[in-house]
Amino acid sequence: MAKRVDHIGILVSNLDEAIKLYEDCFGVEIEKIETVQEQGVKAAVLALAQGARLELLEPLPGSNMAKVLEKRGEGLHHITLEVDDVDKELGRLSERVELIDKKPRRGLEGMVAFIHPKSLRGVLIELCQKI
Repeated sequence: MAKRVDHIGILVSNLDEAIKLYEDCFGVEIEKIETVQEQGVKAAVLALAQGARLELLEPLPGSNMAKVLEKRGEGLHHITLEVDDVDKELGRLSERVELIDKKPRRGLEGMVAFIHPKSLRGVLIELCQKI
């Protein structure tokens, strides 16, 4: 079961510009910036008050995420729910929803898996297990 909302992912065309905008507007603190080749993004985790976090995602050239940005533009990409065991949750959910990932994979902060948005009323949900 989901423990909490871990972060909200936002797709951006320019990570540096987006970070500056969020810093200027909301006084966020940068927790980390990292390239995740497996997901085709350069990502920044921004901390807000009371533990809320945003993840800004700039697609790497030629990645699937670059195609998503080209097709849909910038904006909300996903909502991430923290779980204790991603693999267990995938097994539990596999009968109820369409999974993008049948097995967990490495993400920015642990093991992750995605649930297809058409199963959840148009919202892409990421499950995240911290490691």
